[in-house]
Amino acid sequence: MNSISSRVFSPRWWLVVLVAMIALVFPRLCNGQDEPKLVPDVVDFQKLLPSLPDAPSGWTADKPEGSTTDTGVAKITTAHRDYKKGDADNAPTTSISILDSAANPEFVSATTASWTVTQTTTEGYAKSLDVDGQPGFETYENEGKHGSLWLLVAKRYLLQVETTAQDAKDLQKWLKRVDLKKLEAVK
Repeated sequence: MNSISSRVFSPRWWLVVLVAMIALVFPRLCNGQDEPKLVPDVVDFQKLLPSLPDAPSGWTADKPEGSTTDTGVAKITTAHRDYKKGDADNAPTTSISILDSAANPEFVSATTASWTVTQTTTEGYAKSLDVDGQPGFETYENEGKHGSLWLLVAKRYLLQVETTAQDAKDLQKWLKRVDLKKLEAVK
């Protein structure tokens, strides 16, 4: 299992945070800071942690973690939890992350704009999806059995489920473990 310190310093975690921060700051820099803008505030990460499910039977879960960062120009809140089945190096794993994007509707628009593609190949697939009116996107790579599912909840929370060494149908099973109504109600 990853410790909090190895998770915080992992390149993948920082890449997600870096991309989100660029998306939050770039539009403000391009538009200038002359006019004040009313931007909805992001929630404190502590409010998102209960949305990360406990481990299912036969699995273990790291302690949920999160952060709320204020750069002075933008704010970002993230919550994350890792899950693993067994101790083998190639054991099935799942990661669930939530990013509060309320402070940047441009980021949401840019992210969801590419979710209209549907493609199936011998290597895997990519497809848009809709879960109870929430738009999403799912990809799966046959080699390595790696899947990713993104869902925009309440037009502000980007929920990501990422699996390795699992079948494609397991993405949806993990998504069902997240209480979307509870997440949608977080303010």
